[in-house]
Amino acid sequence: MRQRLGRALALLQGDGQADRVVPPTGFTANLTLFTAGAMAFLAVFALALSLATGRVADRWSEELARSATLRISAPADQRAAQTARALEVLESTPGISSARALDDEEQKALLAPWLGVDLPLENLPVPVLIEVVEGSGLDVEGLKQRLAGEVPGAVYDDHSRWRAPLIRAASRLRLMGLVALGLIAASMAAMITLAAGSALAANARVIATLRLVGARDVYIARAFVRRFTQRALLGAAVGTSLAMLAIALMPRAETTGGFLTGLGFTGVGWLLPLLVPLLAAAVAFWATRAAAFRSLRQVT
Repeated sequence: MRQRLGRALALLQGDGQADRVVPPTGFTANLTLFTAGAMAFLAVFALALSLATGRVADRWSEELARSATLRISAPADQRAAQTARALEVLESTPGISSARALDDEEQKALLAPWLGVDLPLENLPVPVLIEVVEGSGLDVEGLKQRLAGEVPGAVYDDHSRWRAPLIRAASRLRLMGLVALGLIAASMAAMITLAAGSALAANARVIATLRLVGARDVYIARAFVRRFTQRALLGAAVGTSLAMLAIALMPRAETTGGFLTGLGFTGVGWLLPLLVPLLAAAVAFWATRAAAFRSLRQVT
């Protein structure tokens, strides 16, 4: 454990003589900083979008799980009687928290997105809708059988067919978020590998000279690994900070209630983006290490 900690500190502190092998500025340095920053920025947004999507789907699923709708399709002269009887049945059923029939204005508001605002309900066979809030201990099948016997025109919908797609969508969107993070990490590893290979090829003469004076490949590789890991950590820290600032400045979900306004982190979730720079440094470490040893075997 102490040896690993000592290696990590040495990696961060650097070695002045060995670091001369790696160009401090130039194309490879700028490419590493930009790639790490851009990928970290995208990773934070992918993480935020995945978490926000999951929260929205869970909230919708929870709301649907607590609510139900009773639809009464009956002749006009029987609607009032069947509606009153249905309300009596619901109010006397254990596990029903509340039940109320929607008035004409509320039904017009529900149908307006599809049929327009000037909808003449009195001329259309629109069923009566009863909004039901379920509690604990409700026997849904027993309630359906009782309604079928006492209110022939009633159809009870507990929204189960709507909850299942939301749960599947939430799990798939979370999976897509993880896949996006994996692709971002792979892209960053590829770019850093190219940058490290370019730096090693550009310093082939310096590497050959170091070998002549007794420097081992491990010593040379450590210099590249250290420098590129530090650059990736710095670039990712900047990209993560900018992404967190951009997310913090977005409107809150309670302001408008829209989906995109809920994009962000909550509570301890704000600590998750802080892992992005560390993961970027780990990706850079292993990518540079593999590229360095592969390139050093090719340099003569």
